[in-house]
Amino acid sequence: MSDREDQLVGEFPLIPKQERAQLKRDLLLKSGQELFITKGYEHTTAKEIAAHAGVATGTFYRYFSDKRQLLMSLLENQIEMLMPPEPKWGDSDPESMLASLLEAHDKRIKEMGMQRLLPELLAKDTEFAEVLAAAKRKIFTRILLGLTKAFEKGLTWKDLDLNTVTWSLMTLAEHAPDKMKQCGNVTDYREVAKVICRIIFPPEEIKKLQLNETENETEADEVE
Repeated sequence: MSDREDQLVGEFPLIPKQERAQLKRDLLLKSGQELFITKGYEHTTAKEIAAHAGVATGTFYRYFSDKRQLLMSLLENQIEMLMPPEPKWGDSDPESMLASLLEAHDKRIKEMGMQRLLPELLAKDTEFAEVLAAAKRKIFTRILLGLTKAFEKGLTWKDLDLNTVTWSLMTLAEHAPDKMKQCGNVTDYREVAKVICRIIFPPEEIKKLQLNETENETEADEVE
């Protein structure tokens, strides 16, 4: 049980201890996730979730007080997965590294499917909106720390306001793929990463980092 459950999930009617009961609860969670994604949160009922899971409506209320509690149970441990990735600067080609992170993040988001519910939830559930905002502030702090270290090493532009850069990086990482798709373009993670890296690093520093990575790979190959 995470430290957010008192705020987001609340107290469950029953925490199953037997395997059979846990399987029923898991079926309800899976059913709820499928219906929330296909129908939307507002148009899904507890009765439909139970029927889709192949159990009685009373069984639903044995494990969850309402559909919101089920949804928050699904999201509880996935909130940080919805956040933009956290790059580690200075040890590799920043463009390749960030492109790989963005692609992996987008793939993970698609597999979850829950991001489609966020606009609906943020508009109607202020408690969840506050928790999501807090998660964004945490990832902001971690990304800012990484940028600060790169700045102190002399890798970044000297006149950057790192707070502004951090928010810009998060916004581009979070929304650029969707914006490209809206324009009818296939998402090119390398191009998105290139834009972000151009904001952070002078071209000569990017070339140095790329060269260092190539040299390190060559040395590793020679050792093998």
